[in-house]
Amino acid sequence: MYHNVVTAKTGVRSMHDERYHYTECGLDHVFLMNGFEWNASPRGKTIAIKDIDALHWAIGEHVSRHEKALSGKELRFLRQEMLMSQATLARLLDVSEQTVHRWEAEKTSCPRAAEALIRRLYLEHGDAAEEKLRDVLRRIADREDALDRKQELTFALSGDPRAEWALAA
Repeated sequence: MYHNVVTAKTGVRSMHDERYHYTECGLDHVFLMNGFEWNASPRGKTIAIKDIDALHWAIGEHVSRHEKALSGKELRFLRQEMLMSQATLARLLDVSEQTVHRWEAEKTSCPRAAEALIRRLYLEHGDAAEEKLRDVLRRIADREDALDRKQELTFALSGDPRAEWALAA
């Protein structure tokens, strides 16, 4: 199955240019050797890419397993492929949303520990494991949020003869 991707590319393709520079994924270094075809549409030239979900998984898996530091664009690609907002990723990593934005914009570098978690989250997001790291981190973040929101302290006198005050359950 092919998925059409509208591109800004116009003009004649050279017979020698057999690769397609796939910038629509948000990364500058992805080229396709095959698995695509050019089509004409009322809006101009489009490209149809075969099994785009599998292509994105292959790109993400390569990025996740590669040992070099993640670029901001690679980090954004992985986050978006996991269908996470910057706010959600920030909550999972216990950083601010602005911090994730700055990593993606390459204004600051992502710490190696956070990078390792992001890579692991990506690799597990396509895995069928029952208890995924992402689920564990979300539960921890949810519990921390609940504790942060708890502002009322309720006390009660105990029923024993010395009647001591204690935090109510």
